[in-house]
Amino acid sequence: MTFDDFSIDPRCLRILKAQELVEPTPIQAQAIPVVLEGGDVLGIAQTGTGKTLAFVLPSLTRIAQGPKKGIAMLVLTPTRELAVQVNSVIEPFAKALGLRSVCIYGGAGMVPQEQALRQGRAIVVATPGRLLDHIGRGNIRFDRLSVLVLDEADRMLDMGFMPQIRRILSLLPRDRQTLFFSATFPDEVARLASSMQNAPERISIGAVTAPIDTVQQKLYTVDPAGKISLLAKLLEAPEMRSSLVFIRTKRRTDHVARALHKRGFRVQAIHGDRSQNQRQQALDGFRQGQYDVLVATDVAARGIDVQGISHVINFDIPKCAEDYIHRIGRTGRANMQGDAITFVSPQECAELGALETSLGKNLEREEWEGAVPVLTLFRPMEERGKTVSRSKQRRRPSLLRRR
Repeated sequence: MTFDDFSIDPRCLRILKAQELVEPTPIQAQAIPVVLEGGDVLGIAQTGTGKTLAFVLPSLTRIAQGPKKGIAMLVLTPTRELAVQVNSVIEPFAKALGLRSVCIYGGAGMVPQEQALRQGRAIVVATPGRLLDHIGRGNIRFDRLSVLVLDEADRMLDMGFMPQIRRILSLLPRDRQTLFFSATFPDEVARLASSMQNAPERISIGAVTAPIDTVQQKLYTVDPAGKISLLAKLLEAPEMRSSLVFIRTKRRTDHVARALHKRGFRVQAIHGDRSQNQRQQALDGFRQGQYDVLVATDVAARGIDVQGISHVINFDIPKCAEDYIHRIGRTGRANMQGDAITFVSPQECAELGALETSLGKNLEREEWEGAVPVLTLFRPMEERGKTVSRSKQRRRPSLLRRR
């Protein structure tokens, strides 16, 4: 199957060919026909599987066939980074169709966004808070809206956007197409979807709580004080071409970035206290190869679409499986191979057990000279009742020992 098999606008097909995109991903193959027919979609697919094009291509095809006045499509995202990324996907297709989009998010000036809205935009990509700011100022109306998209809906709920989302929904036409995309599907997401959609087609690709198959997962046990040294040693490997390092707090993100900089690494940090310009400059520099390492809090776990990230490193083990999946989904995208490395210390055995229980398997432990004992509270069903000697378990050489 190719994109030519769908009734997508030929102008969009030309853009796809210019981008060397020929075959749709599974979520695209199943969602595009439903969206083209005007049906609601509840799409559940792992990060990195192509959800954005799954709604962009058919939605813009339908919008191009309708009236050219007013806002026809609204895409809500949880973070500025995701809003920018989604808008960057939309722009070339919209331009080919004679349509224009605007990206609205906090941390940037209101005036340029107001001017763009006054000039007229068919597509609005926005974060909830800034969108409500514009609504409150009378800068935006949705009386002609025909398509609503909630992207990364689970993250919106995690970040406490439910009141804002419900307020926005109350201002939108009831007669609309609603497309709902999420990487995970907790009960809160299910309730929200049922309240805003009309007989949606549910499309679920892969296990909701499992990373994509193109990501190889590894675990390094390490004392907390040794994490920075271990990280530096790993980053020295030639195969660590482009590495995204996740840390829980803003302060420690800056601390680790400074430590790596002193060791000679080309590194930049990104977190919520950085201005939008600083965050965008860091992302652009990382994307263009100016930086080899980007150290980030979970603000970067969703919506950063940087091609060619070779490694994701969980400097701090994430608090829940959903965060783990979204973090490591930054690598292994578009059917490329990627590596996910997680550091875990003895004090984090509870978090490790919860993660492995959710994944349904033990993460592969790498043997290295600084390894420390870390218990796990999870044992796979097939291993319960028997003991497996560590010396008899087959292990691949770690990055440290391969050098």
